[in-house]
Amino acid sequence: MSMRGLCVTGIDGGARLLHGADDGPQGGWDVPRGRRRPRRGLPSKLHFATGVLLRTQVIIIGGGVAGLNVARILTEAEIPFVLLEARDRLGGRVDTVDGCDLGPSWFWPAMQPAIGALVDDLSLPAFTQSSAGDVVFERMSREPAQRYSGTGQSSQSLRFSGGAASLVDALRRSVPDTAIRLGAAAREVELSTDGVRVAYGEGEAAGVVQAERVVIALPPRLAAATVSFSPPLADETAALWRSTPTWMAAQAKFFATYDEAFWLDAGLSGTAQSMVGPMLEMHDATTADGRPALFGFLGVGPTERSLIGETALTQACLAQFARIFGEAAMTPVNTILRDWAAEPLTCTSDDLISGGHPSPADRWVHGAWADRLFTAGSETSSHEGGYLAGAIEASEHAARAIAQSLADRDGSLRP
Repeated sequence: MSMRGLCVTGIDGGARLLHGADDGPQGGWDVPRGRRRPRRGLPSKLHFATGVLLRTQVIIIGGGVAGLNVARILTEAEIPFVLLEARDRLGGRVDTVDGCDLGPSWFWPAMQPAIGALVDDLSLPAFTQSSAGDVVFERMSREPAQRYSGTGQSSQSLRFSGGAASLVDALRRSVPDTAIRLGAAAREVELSTDGVRVAYGEGEAAGVVQAERVVIALPPRLAAATVSFSPPLADETAALWRSTPTWMAAQAKFFATYDEAFWLDAGLSGTAQSMVGPMLEMHDATTADGRPALFGFLGVGPTERSLIGETALTQACLAQFARIFGEAAMTPVNTILRDWAAEPLTCTSDDLISGGHPSPADRWVHGAWADRLFTAGSETSSHEGGYLAGAIEASEHAARAIAQSLADRDGSLRP
């Protein structure tokens, strides 16, 4: 059956069907949760046999900051696309709950001009990370924590006034609703005679999208572990993707919110480092509108965290805040523990073994896929791999490359 006879590209940036549906599936499939590791794809051809068929010009796999920024740029260029996001929300590793950034928090416009320019273009308010006051160092459990005069920040760290999710929301508003599919995990990507096909979702929410180009706006290691490619990725590409760490994938963050910023009253900045744990690094997380909060990065590994459990970890983190900042830390308004290692749409089994900052590469795609497949995930940035700024830099590079590739090619899918 010819896919050309089933659907046409929508001029609004999405895709439309010829058989009565206006927008295609808009979610409805619950992403499996828990501690399962991602599968390495599904049996070949399984998803291409059934499901809703769409046709567009570009497919974006991943609805985090990188994928949404590609979508924004393609929208401005009037290049039709469909964005597939496995989660039931957009943002990926960016998630703000009650003003607490459970993923990335900071950006540094003085050193990262691309994100600074985008924040200005989107008119997003930001504020300086609080650093006034003394810092604390906890060396050993049998010794009191030591207090030192703060030295200030060598480079100004900024936070979004509306949380990092405000960046996601702003990018989302620049993209047509009809172009986004939530709960649509890409399972198989296949080269076809007239472009690329992507099978996504399961059951009634399953579908297939046909396009000229596909963008992987995921961490390369996650894409290698969860998406099946036909023909397979070149050995060099597959090895590179699998060996590229997903920044902070196995990390966990703990937040505690309070009625009063008691640490500031004591002349403390909220910044601390510890060799005792369970948290190794702590900071003030007070929101732009003045809701007091502290947060810390856990030094306890993923396996140990799963064995200890959330309740015991929460109590241990509060006890550490109390040792360092004062007994008032034991009576928070609320606590949040986000363990990214328990999220199969972020962390793979390889991330549990090896982590760290990703290294830049000259080329992320080789062989048969070189002219059809593009990468936009933060880890593929040439300068800021893993950071918010890396997602902006890599996505801008990918969007420019796609636009140029389509401009150089005859036989466009656009009407």
